[in-house]
Amino acid sequence: MRGVTMKYASNVFLVGPMGTGKTTIGRQLASHLGMCFIDLDQEIEERCGADIPWIFDVEGEQGFRRRESQVLEDLVEEKGIVLATGGGAVLAEQNRQLLKQHGVVIYLSSTLEQLLERTQKDRKRPLLQVDDPREVLERLMQEREPLYQEVADIVVTSRNQRPQVAAEELAEQLQPYL
Repeated sequence: MRGVTMKYASNVFLVGPMGTGKTTIGRQLASHLGMCFIDLDQEIEERCGADIPWIFDVEGEQGFRRRESQVLEDLVEEKGIVLATGGGAVLAEQNRQLLKQHGVVIYLSSTLEQLLERTQKDRKRPLLQVDDPREVLERLMQEREPLYQEVADIVVTSRNQRPQVAAEELAEQLQPYL
């Protein structure tokens, strides 16, 4: 188990749309708390030996979501981790239950404009490789917002601050939970 050397027995899970800074802020938060950081998408890529776009191309979104659920099920058993989930991890009821049962869930929220700006040049996001990424992001936000809210213990709206500052603020908000 990766997180066993930490001082916390609980986990912290970051959820939210792609481009909200879950990985960047998550790394800083884990460092600040002395916890182990794991990015769910990176873990899937390591276990599969293939990147996310390739998995989407070969297995489709459904195949990717199946893999995502399997890896998440393994990772929630760790103790003392900060886990950045993928934007769609909350789609499966099973995943939402796992997150709620095994740690503190932080929903990182951003405006549509912020998401567009942060993802516009990223070619590793299969769902945005379309003619109108704005339309896709709007649809994803409508579909997923209630699910992020459902699992969240803490909701934080992005203010375009430095990741270290955001992580420090989150660490303070987490104190009653850890």
